[in-house]
Amino acid sequence: MKRTLILPAILAGGLLVSGCSGMDTTEQRVLSGGAIGAGVGAVGTVLTGGCVSCGAAIGAGVGAGAGYIHDQMEKKDED
Repeated sequence: MKRTLILPAILAGGLLVSGCSGMDTTEQRVLSGGAIGAGVGAVGTVLTGGCVSCGAAIGAGVGAGAGYIHDQMEKKDED
């Protein structure tokens, strides 16, 4: 189990170190949603005994989509 968590931890650390200073708000929200979704998907599949990479990929897609939708709703509220 420890071995399956090493790669996601390295990827998450890389995202934190790289920063988001050159991105606009849409890109930041999509990236954040994807990263959070990947983490939740990976943890969820570890707990249920499923395919960790599959759960992370599905979670990343759902999270990125949710981040985009959230961004569009925020922009609509600003108008």
